[in-house]
Amino acid sequence: MKSNVDAESGNLFQAYYDALGEVEQKNAPTQLYWEGDFSLLTHGVRVSIVGSRDASEQGLMRAEILAKSLVDQGIIVVSGLALGIDTVAHKSAIKYGGKTIAVLGTPLNKVSPVENKVLLNEIKNKHLAISQFPEGAILDQRSFPIRNRTMALITDATIIIEAGEKSGTRHQGWEALRLGRMVYLLENVVSDSNLSWPKEMINYGAQVMTRENHVELISNIPSFTSRVELSF
Repeated sequence: MKSNVDAESGNLFQAYYDALGEVEQKNAPTQLYWEGDFSLLTHGVRVSIVGSRDASEQGLMRAEILAKSLVDQGIIVVSGLALGIDTVAHKSAIKYGGKTIAVLGTPLNKVSPVENKVLLNEIKNKHLAISQFPEGAILDQRSFPIRNRTMALITDATIIIEAGEKSGTRHQGWEALRLGRMVYLLENVVSDSNLSWPKEMINYGAQVMTRENHVELISNIPSFTSRVELSF
């Protein structure tokens, strides 16, 4: 395991942290643990694909289509390794020859959910897995919202595929908007009359992503995060 307590990897994280803006530093973890290719965190454009664990078949299909679109444009796919949308996002990035980052709400040595053990190992070996929680950390209800803040921080945009009225996915969207990142809500999310938060997010700058405009929106995602020059 690589972590910021190692001399070399500590220097990498410190360089990354120092390049953040003042607001970003206030919202960044003070330590970071990772396995894999750290350069995925410092080079290129990164976009989160997030959504419900109990996703519909249409939601899973949309997640795969959008992950492929990101890969086609050389964008790194980021998600949280949860069941449902997250799992499809990671697997689709790998399937179509792209790169992916898993942002964990648990220590690196703990697999959650256990169904994704093989997937996490592949991400550690060929991509990047990160966590701000050390081994033995006591986790609680705040752990995953904290994870969502970090995922919003390291990405240039967040795409919300599918989520309920009280879904934790909302936190990711709000954190991204608060940090000045782009947030895209799929049309099916915005048109769901049972949800109140999509319209609130749109009022704060979120955009609606549709079948017709998704390629154009993805191609115009600005790079907020590729500002660290490191020597490897």
